[in-house]
Amino acid sequence: PNSNTSKVCPSLFSSAFMRRDAKALDLVSRSGFMRRDALLGMLLTAASFPFPALGSVAETDLLGSFRAYEDETNKFQIFIPKGWSVGTGETSSIKSVTAFYPEEASNSNVSVTIVGVGPDFTSLGSFGKVDAFAETLVNGLDRSWQRPPGIAAKLINSTAANGLYYIEYTLQNPGERCKHIFSAIGIASNGWYNRLYTVTGQFLDDVEAANKSQVEMSVLSFKLMKS
Repeated sequence: PNSNTSKVCPSLFSSAFMRRDAKALDLVSRSGFMRRDALLGMLLTAASFPFPALGSVAETDLLGSFRAYEDETNKFQIFIPKGWSVGTGETSSIKSVTAFYPEEASNSNVSVTIVGVGPDFTSLGSFGKVDAFAETLVNGLDRSWQRPPGIAAKLINSTAANGLYYIEYTLQNPGERCKHIFSAIGIASNGWYNRLYTVTGQFLDDVEAANKSQVEMSVLSFKLMKS
């Protein structure tokens, strides 16, 4: 690998997805698909994936400060700030994880996580409408009601556009700084199976607010490429 690329450390992904009363998918692990109750677990942990350094945006808005990153294998494009490094990895259940992060130590980063999903997940509508999906995601993270209180999660905004779901929320562990999250979620097929794409951008609200526009514009620039 070149000096600009690092290997992303594997992460433990929880298995607590949307507890719907819909039929469970009986998919064997060797197929690479995740069960329905594991998918949200991946989303819930994507915001805290460990990195080594730890609406749509027009391309003309990104010229000068960003560079295009295209993954021909996984068929996506995203613009990332110039000077940021790239790391890749995968696990037995995760098809691909690509992380983008500054050279200097920082909590700001953007990642693209891809998992295989079952044949009944044909579109984002399979997960429900965006507002309900966002509430389920953030409520699944929130533990502020526990005694003693755990992590506090707050939904800020959610919308559907460009064939993607966009979700903005904050996470804060007791006694720690508030983490701001921008996320884009989409589904596409590679001709053999459907894949769930989760783009997660994050920064610390109080000390890295200057990175907000970089992270947000990077997430908004994400688009799926035709197979």
